[in-house]
Amino acid sequence: MRRLFQRFCGRTAPRCRSEDQDEGGVPQSAVLAYRWRQREPEVILVTSRSTRRWVLPKGNLEPGMTPAESAAKEAFEEAGVLGTTDARCISTYTYVKADESAGRRRCHVQVFPMLVQTVCEDWPERKQRDRVWMTPEQAARRVDESELKALLIDFRRHLQ
Repeated sequence: MRRLFQRFCGRTAPRCRSEDQDEGGVPQSAVLAYRWRQREPEVILVTSRSTRRWVLPKGNLEPGMTPAESAAKEAFEEAGVLGTTDARCISTYTYVKADESAGRRRCHVQVFPMLVQTVCEDWPERKQRDRVWMTPEQAARRVDESELKALLIDFRRHLQ
């Protein structure tokens, strides 16, 4: 699995930080995974494990990995997708995570686009999450974070 993951992950990524990331928030990275269907983009959302909200595959930054590599790893673990992850961060958003052990934490998420090349039938969190493909506009209606909604609505511009 590690070789397959490394084959599809980008190796360099810029630091793309939100303005308030230095105020003590938890840095995370996410993948906006997409594919083309009949000349139209579709994006993938997954459910969060605790609240079952629709979210992008994301997680805390992994030591020794760039934010883009870390995001690609989360995309495989949470959504079972592999592909080419762009090294450029296209957006950031902030949300508050309710964690039973740590309480409420402010998280700052860097978002990296990934053109999906492989959709796996089996993946690490398959039994813990649902995944769904939809248009960016449909996805914008399903997510809660306003900054993420705006990114999804504007995503087609990033593909040009």
